[in-house]
Amino acid sequence: MVDLDQCLEQSYEGKLLSEIVVEQLCFSFKELLIKDPNVLHMKTPVTVVGDIHGQFYDLLEIFKIGGTPPQTNYLFLGDYVDRGFHSVETIIILIILKLKYPSRIHLIRGNHESRQITLNYGFYTECLTKYGGSSRVWELITDTFDYLILSVIIDDSIFCIHGGLSPNIQSIESIKVIDRYKEIPHEGPMADLVWSDPDIELLNFQISSRGAGYQFGLNVVNKFLSENKFDKIIRAHQLCNEGYQLHWGGKVVTVWSAPNYCYRCGNMASIMEIFDSFNGPESSRFNIFDASPSSNQEYLKFIGSGTVDPSNHQQDPEELDEESQKRKEFDDQFFNEYFNGIPKELDRKAPQVEYFL
Repeated sequence: MVDLDQCLEQSYEGKLLSEIVVEQLCFSFKELLIKDPNVLHMKTPVTVVGDIHGQFYDLLEIFKIGGTPPQTNYLFLGDYVDRGFHSVETIIILIILKLKYPSRIHLIRGNHESRQITLNYGFYTECLTKYGGSSRVWELITDTFDYLILSVIIDDSIFCIHGGLSPNIQSIESIKVIDRYKEIPHEGPMADLVWSDPDIELLNFQISSRGAGYQFGLNVVNKFLSENKFDKIIRAHQLCNEGYQLHWGGKVVTVWSAPNYCYRCGNMASIMEIFDSFNGPESSRFNIFDASPSSNQEYLKFIGSGTVDPSNHQQDPEELDEESQKRKEFDDQFFNEYFNGIPKELDRKAPQVEYFL
């Protein structure tokens, strides 16, 4: 039996857990998740968290701002891995927290909780580098993704998903009957839930420029809210320069929780704290935050020098402990491969990017 307290202590310190421990955690995680329906119900107060994308130190910042579990009732909207440098640490600490406090933290599946996507956007490479060239940890963790829930309803009035709506889903009943225990398909209702986006210039559905899912407009939103007796939709999936965005007067809300996305976008991030579902001015608030000091150090380390912290180069590799050496090797390889071609003089403030995968 895994000692969750010990695992959690190590994870908060950013230490990697052994492959054997990861295997045991993943097995217990799947056993827990399989009991959950596709559509889970929660009661306020709830703190909603958007995309994290492997920005582990910013996740720790969220816990400082919003409260450490189990003090706060958390709902995470997906995209825990890829892009950032610490996807392993990020997903592992969330798995441990879910196992330790199952009623206080809930995890929705995002489009990056996918084998195909993680092969191309960083998580697979990170697992190989941090675990000595073995893909076993990647396989173990991506297998758990098939068990993640698809949506949450807060107080019977707020519908929460990662991406957006689907022309194949008019009611919640259509989500309840989806077979979620599989890789995210290229099309269909399950794909749409994790890939779709709102578009304020549209009224109805349009094929998404992402290559999966749809862009959806006001008529679609009004019909879905009316038929299901909801007040609003809360989702993530899109970078917001201010950390959040309100669409159509707040009928759809986008929450983004990865500040200075990819260590170069210069955006703010937020968590949405929902106190009740009465839709009054005091019913919710956006707690906006910037990148943590540790994440900023990574930005300076990689963008400023182009590779790694000069202090690491001043050390003889033999003087580094095994974990530090693995982390150094990962930093070198992953940054150079993943951000290859980004100029060193790139300004931290970049134009808003509407459609990141």
